[in-house]
Amino acid sequence: MNLPDLCVARDRKKVDINYINLDFDIKPIFKGKKYFLRTYGCQMNVHDSEEIKYYLEALGFQQGNCLEDADIVVLNTCAIRENAKDKVIGYLGRCKHLKKEKKDLIICLCGCLTELPNEVMSFKKNHSYVDIIIGTHNIYELPKLIAETKGFQNIEVYSNSDKVYENIKYKRDSKISAWINIAYGCDKFCTYCIVPMTRGRERSRKIEQILEEVAYLKKEGFQEITLLGQNVNAYGNDLNLGYDFATLLEKVALIGIPRVRFVTSHPWNFTDRMIDVIAKYDNIMPYIHLPLQSGSDEILRKMNRRYSRLQYKELFDMIKNKIKNVAVTTDIIVGFPGETEEDFQQTLELVQYCMFDGAYTFIFSPREGTLAANFEDEISLEEKEDRLKRLNEVVNKYSLLNNQKYVGQEVMVLVTGESEKGKDKVCGYTETFKLVNLIGDQSLIGKIVKVKIIDAKSFSLDGEVVKEALIA
Repeated sequence: MNLPDLCVARDRKKVDINYINLDFDIKPIFKGKKYFLRTYGCQMNVHDSEEIKYYLEALGFQQGNCLEDADIVVLNTCAIRENAKDKVIGYLGRCKHLKKEKKDLIICLCGCLTELPNEVMSFKKNHSYVDIIIGTHNIYELPKLIAETKGFQNIEVYSNSDKVYENIKYKRDSKISAWINIAYGCDKFCTYCIVPMTRGRERSRKIEQILEEVAYLKKEGFQEITLLGQNVNAYGNDLNLGYDFATLLEKVALIGIPRVRFVTSHPWNFTDRMIDVIAKYDNIMPYIHLPLQSGSDEILRKMNRRYSRLQYKELFDMIKNKIKNVAVTTDIIVGFPGETEEDFQQTLELVQYCMFDGAYTFIFSPREGTLAANFEDEISLEEKEDRLKRLNEVVNKYSLLNNQKYVGQEVMVLVTGESEKGKDKVCGYTETFKLVNLIGDQSLIGKIVKVKIIDAKSFSLDGEVVKEALIA
């Protein structure tokens, strides 16, 4: 793809990466104590919480069942939208009340909100009962800060961080599926997005370290891995070593993990070779999350998305034509400053063309520190909510139509856990990341089984096991 002429220019200077191998002992000085961890936001935050859990349990803490049991509370925050911040503030109120009863309670804030200086100042001023504030780049410092509990130990913003930490330990939430960070940060500077300010510039891990982690997870019996990055398919661009995300993806596939996924892709960095690699290997799942954000060229320009409506459409067509049975989902923002009804209709038209398998849809939320926060916004909340409603009606229609195509088909499902639909049911995901509920006991969990789909809803499928098909 070529950068649109009207794209907002930003500093694209790369950083020299400093790789640091973590190696330190943690003494279990809090044996018998309990922790409560609450995570907000994206997959990266979820994976960060797995690192936090490792440190807490290495310190001797055991996971508690509820807030009231806790001797330490950790809130891993998100800064993408205002309502995510509001949820954290609301939950802090409960923590404050609990601390009045438990004087020794340690309260820790981490995550993206704590990388924003104004937010940190606000926490310090209005929530002085918080003991530790730490950013996204230095989670490994948490054990030391907890042991010392000096109060308000804030790691400053590293918007130009040059560090990548290796040998990070995790307490993984699953023994079936695992996240693997391959890169950190983002250089795209979409005008609405706070990520470059909270996660820093793009920094890729060394390919040898990633492959070593994949091989270890295969040895441990994991059935699925997801390669993770704010802009996952920009991997390697900052290293100038002659390999890119397509190279990494192929090498990961050859290790032999049964299922390989990745999130989240930026259309600007989606190459023809990536598509060819995905199509070539059966263990690279035919599911792609490809954020659109808007179907209007004018709004895409204002967003600094670096592609046009036509370019996105051509990329989508290439993915659909080359990758067999691929499912594509997306992200869409409505009510971006300056969006007219005509702009919105162009988004609806592109959604109708692509017939996405699903979409995460949002009303624009201005974030302090982004360019779009300064854009004039004359669209009423009522109009934004109406557009979101109309968009969701179209998205949900195609989500149901796509799911109905599976009825009567036999598909392979990785069973991941108990279903919320009943005690006699388990659930899992198809290769195309469709949630399937099926009758079965816990002996199926962790296996890839053949399932016949018998019913379809907008957001899930119902199936029955044809025969177990465990993949080695």
